[in-house]
Amino acid sequence: MNGALNITKIPELRRRLLMTAFMLAIYRLGVFIPTPGIDTAVLGEFFQRAEGTLFGLINMFSGGALRNFSIFALGIMPYISATIIMQLLTAVFPALEELQKEGEVGRKKITQYSRYLTVGLCIFQGFFIAVGLERMEGPGGQSVVYHPGWNFRIMSVITLTTGTAFLMWLGEQITERGIGNGISLLIFAGIVARMPSATVNVFRMIRAGELSLFTLIFLFLFMVLVVAVIVFMERAHRRIPVQYAKRVIGRKVYGGTSTHLPLKVNPAGVIPPIFASSLLMFPMTIANFGDFKWLEWFRVYFYPGKPVHDILYVVLIIFFTYFYTAVIFNPVDVADNLRKYGGFIPGIRPGKSTADYIDRVLSRITLWGALYLSAVCVLPFFLINAFNVPFYFGGTALLIVVGVAMDTMQQIEAHLIMRNYEGVIKKTRVRGRRGL
Repeated sequence: MNGALNITKIPELRRRLLMTAFMLAIYRLGVFIPTPGIDTAVLGEFFQRAEGTLFGLINMFSGGALRNFSIFALGIMPYISATIIMQLLTAVFPALEELQKEGEVGRKKITQYSRYLTVGLCIFQGFFIAVGLERMEGPGGQSVVYHPGWNFRIMSVITLTTGTAFLMWLGEQITERGIGNGISLLIFAGIVARMPSATVNVFRMIRAGELSLFTLIFLFLFMVLVVAVIVFMERAHRRIPVQYAKRVIGRKVYGGTSTHLPLKVNPAGVIPPIFASSLLMFPMTIANFGDFKWLEWFRVYFYPGKPVHDILYVVLIIFFTYFYTAVIFNPVDVADNLRKYGGFIPGIRPGKSTADYIDRVLSRITLWGALYLSAVCVLPFFLINAFNVPFYFGGTALLIVVGVAMDTMQQIEAHLIMRNYEGVIKKTRVRGRRGL
């Protein structure tokens, strides 16, 4: 509580928080501005049947913007996909890897490439979404698009691409002038915006007798437990002891200190569930475009909550956890940096032996991280089947919300600590001047 009260006392932090709130308000306002030429009522009826498809996943990350087919319908997901693709390409192409090692200049160049790739993805996705909307019909045979044709397609592509580009700029402004990671906060705001409607739906179910009060209390306590597990696992890490040898440079002795190398239990974050969900929901999305007999198998067995879907979901999460960890963390580079600065792991020879040891430890703890991600993401399907609850108490959305909230609070604490540290320095300087 003292930390929360101190936030309002620091002008810079207060200004950053107000800027963040203002930017998020602009984002939420744009979610309700529809693209011209769309019958939003008919489109809303379609999305009620598309909750288990890729459209439902994109709609969740866009905060309901795709359901309204607003100017922010694609959300920030194309930029995230482009960033992930660039990270994967960096591990494959030596030229991009060298560019990344150039420091701030190289990272800015890669970020610029990610923006160009984002525009390309938006044009591609926007065109096919526009074509798909022209083929959609409501329950009564009503067309979703008032006037289908190339005019609607071109207008939709320009509108959706511009909307995503504006969200990229909005996220960068939040990161630079606000508090927290702007891109993550946009996703966070979109997911949290669904909570009021979910709460109203809960009370409606209680009044209708579809959900008992005892079940609601049990699910609430269980959700608190899941949040506690997520916080614990996201902060958990394995400490590998590192010793630095003493070095004599001139008349001074450097090194001789002991520290540790922290390895996170879940270094891949929320990326594996996003990849796995997208891959599994792709057949369901195709199946909704037409009534084909060969697609009925996907509708029956790949629906969320079915055994085949859940087993493949867990396998894909484990695979992508190891794959993404291998992309973002290179034990050979870590071992080389330790040897360069005179560091070594006690009992392990520098060089290849150190890299093998770090890789072995990382592989073991990553398994626990992958199992933890799988358990949290599969949990909603069991709750839905057991209690017939039409909203999620876990999964990718909860992982993102908790992770972003923790990261934002850490940045607020860092600003508070920096402010207090500067105050101590000023007091010390004043005392020194008085002493003189």
